[in-house]
Amino acid sequence: MYILFEGIDTCGKSTQIALLAKNYPHIITTHEPGGTAFGQQAREILLSDSLHSKRAELLLFLADRAEHYEEVIVPNQDKTVISDRGFLSGIGYALANGDFDFTSLLRLNAFALQGHFPHKIVLFVTTMETLKQRMGEKTLDGIELRGLDYLMRVQTKMQESLKELHKKHGIDILEIDATKSIESIYIELQKYLEF
Repeated sequence: MYILFEGIDTCGKSTQIALLAKNYPHIITTHEPGGTAFGQQAREILLSDSLHSKRAELLLFLADRAEHYEEVIVPNQDKTVISDRGFLSGIGYALANGDFDFTSLLRLNAFALQGHFPHKIVLFVTTMETLKQRMGEKTLDGIELRGLDYLMRVQTKMQESLKELHKKHGIDILEIDATKSIESIYIELQKYLEF
């Protein structure tokens, strides 16, 4: 089973993945961008926010996604794979950058994923207040430096896209209130994932 944990920076998805990996060692955990050797190089470029073209940024994310799918997801189809980010983030960030439409982005991502979307998507949804607090506690990368309003816009685009994906492709989805305690979120995830 291929599962995405999605959400903007500091929403807590990585914390939950670490907890699940610790308690369920059979789970394979990965992340985008950066889950492959190529992805690590792509991640450095993307997080430096050095690309002038938003189309170039999108294509680099898609190249990473295609490599990640081929190298990590395909060989582990018989296992449970949880990815910290994936194509929903790609669509959300691209839509927040403007000049793209959902249908075109979905088509490009389907190409990168060889037509195989994840079985489940968990979207962690935060608030501006929580985002401000958590962002103040870390060093920001190039994308985070685009600002809090930008990140909240990305979250809104992800929420809208998630509903469309469920409607059009029947992907099993769960929205998590990322402002809740780590413990209560973990219990909710265990029930949803049926671990």
